[in-house]
Amino acid sequence: MTTPDLRGRTALIVGDIQNGIVKAFGDDDAFVERVGAAIDAARAADVLVVYVRVCFRDDYADISPRNRGFAAVAQNRGLREASEDTQIDARIAPQPGDVVITKRRVSAFAGSDLDVVLRSRGVTDLALLGIATSGVVLSTVRAAADQDFSLTVLSDGVKDNDEEVHRVLVEKVFPRQADVVTVAEWTGALVPVA
Repeated sequence: MTTPDLRGRTALIVGDIQNGIVKAFGDDDAFVERVGAAIDAARAADVLVVYVRVCFRDDYADISPRNRGFAAVAQNRGLREASEDTQIDARIAPQPGDVVITKRRVSAFAGSDLDVVLRSRGVTDLALLGIATSGVVLSTVRAAADQDFSLTVLSDGVKDNDEEVHRVLVEKVFPRQADVVTVAEWTGALVPVA
């Protein structure tokens, strides 16, 4: 990975690291600390931090019965917009200057205004981390690549319950469309604002 000054052009996308999802994927302090380190470094380098959370209206009007994954969420009455489970993990809570996006599907772009926010800020480069590797990260990488964003996936800042799927995505799929680096490599390449 090259080490250009990315201020103003780059956004760090923090995908679905919200209370219920963190619990479902095993509350891992080391993982959350790495994510927090990436967020702190991004802020210090004037890189836009964008939190993306998935949630739905209380009546689930935004879930089609044809959507297998989310229809099950509606049936179980999960991921409601005001629920504590849909709130960003407090250990990495948004701060002034960060952006919080609500989405209604797996990709950070689907059912959200993420593209409008990024284009309005002149963002051309995205660094992604989040839960799950096979969910928000994969879907967002694919959508962002189709929109011509330059992409980086933080390999130890993504997590999945299926270790083999995670490995295949990080080692074989993502490198086709993104640089794949560790949190330490990415943060080491950032230039802090003086």
